[in-house]
Amino acid sequence: MNEHSFKVSIVTPNGVVFEYDTATLVVLHTTGGELGIMANHVPVVASLEISEIRVKDDDSGKRERLAVNGGFAEFSDNMLTIVADSSERAAEIDVARAESARERAERVLQSAEDEREVKRAQLALRRAVTRIHAASVQ
Repeated sequence: MNEHSFKVSIVTPNGVVFEYDTATLVVLHTTGGELGIMANHVPVVASLEISEIRVKDDDSGKRERLAVNGGFAEFSDNMLTIVADSSERAAEIDVARAESARERAERVLQSAEDEREVKRAQLALRRAVTRIHAASVQ
């Protein structure tokens, strides 16, 4: 790690699912909007949307995309910790399964009979679309 990089760790109930020691930029989608984190950023705690996280390492040229299912991010002392219900690296996402989940959520939305059912289907649709997008964008 150098003065232009920081550590990233993503933790789910299943434990640490992603660690990276030399990130130079991480872009998060918080409930307040998009947030870019670079080394020596002021400390921050933010709630996350169901969204993609983009991790960039300018020194190696490496780029990672991950889908997260909400949670929160905390940055301090050049360490970004993300706690999420679930997270998947783009390369590990089963796109066919995500497409199937998207189609299922869309069908439920068409036939939903109450507000609770609509909200659950909307969340399922957002998760599926986020997974598809994370896996598809290069």
